[in-house]
Amino acid sequence: MHRFANPARFLKLARPLTGWTLWPGLLLLGAGVIGGLFVTPPDYLQGDSARILYIHVPTAWLGMAGWSGLAIAGISQLVWRHPLATLAGRAIAPVGALYTALCLATGSIWGRPTWGTWWEWDGRLTSMLILFFLYLAYVALASAERERGAGGEGKMAAIFAIAGAINLPIIHYSVVWWNTLHQGQSIDLVRGESTIDPALLWPLLLTVLGFTLLFCAIVLMRMRADLARTRLEMRLKRQATEAA
Repeated sequence: MHRFANPARFLKLARPLTGWTLWPGLLLLGAGVIGGLFVTPPDYLQGDSARILYIHVPTAWLGMAGWSGLAIAGISQLVWRHPLATLAGRAIAPVGALYTALCLATGSIWGRPTWGTWWEWDGRLTSMLILFFLYLAYVALASAERERGAGGEGKMAAIFAIAGAINLPIIHYSVVWWNTLHQGQSIDLVRGESTIDPALLWPLLLTVLGFTLLFCAIVLMRMRADLARTRLEMRLKRQATEAA
């Protein structure tokens, strides 16, 4: 991992990876959305309202995966002092917040015809809302540390990311621990089992993969932009010092 710690080496890999993840992600996402909206039959219980799950499920999964990425970046920074860990955290957080917001919005839209209400203080919904606020707090903390420009830049944000990871198992097991309106787990990745009919499942697999690749592409673009900004700031400081 440390062989990619050099920014120049990272950029050499990140430039082609951005295209390799962006365009296939958009194609898979488009195919999954078209298939989910126009090809698959309505769900026998929920009707056409179940189609929103092709957006809701991937954004929910990636909202949680994004925070896992923040926690890993935090550990990499604190333990191994990886020089790109802080950069990765700043790139991941806004994208994870966006996906979590989409999860909450689509969940509310789905809940209105299914539960008869836009919002319920359900265990799964509440813990996802907490995750969204954690993202916002991380973004604010990381921005404040960057503006302060302290020697241990990003250390508090890294600790916050690791501590906030305690919310992830709460989200995952909330449908088991509490009496909840939210439906239980439909796909078991460990056992390779699914309660979703195959006729409805294939667009979901496409949107999950498409959203995942798109997530990676946006994070890579943000990291590249942040590196370019840092280089520009260093160049301007060096020019100002030489002029003085």
